[in-house]
Amino acid sequence: QVQLVESGGGSVQAGGSLRLSCAASGDISGSYLMGWFRRAPGKEREGVAAIDSDENTSYADSVKGRFAISQDTAKSTVYLQLNFLKPEDTAMYYCAANCQGEGRWDAPSTYKCWGRGTQVTVSS
Repeated sequence: QVQLVESGGGSVQAGGSLRLSCAASGDISGSYLMGWFRRAPGKEREGVAAIDSDENTSYADSVKGRFAISQDTAKSTVYLQLNFLKPEDTAMYYCAANCQGEGRWDAPSTYKCWGRGTQVTVSS
């Protein structure tokens, strides 16, 4: 069983930065894809970024050039660097692993393992 624990969320002013971490434990050998999603109040869950086992990365258009996903396989940790934050980035951010799921990187149904989330709040 895979467990994912996010950390690093917080409250910042617009233009600020945060670094989210997702620590994975358990049998993660079947997961080649790690993703970050977010859900803002009243909105659907949105794919933010993903990274695969070959270090290929994908980003939502809304965060390209501002966010960066990376991973440290030795630590079984995935990071999401959030720069130039905007109030519209305010959301609960979730880490996900595909856990043998298949599909698009930005489709929630691709991911079978999820963390509980970390809140990011950006004030203007």
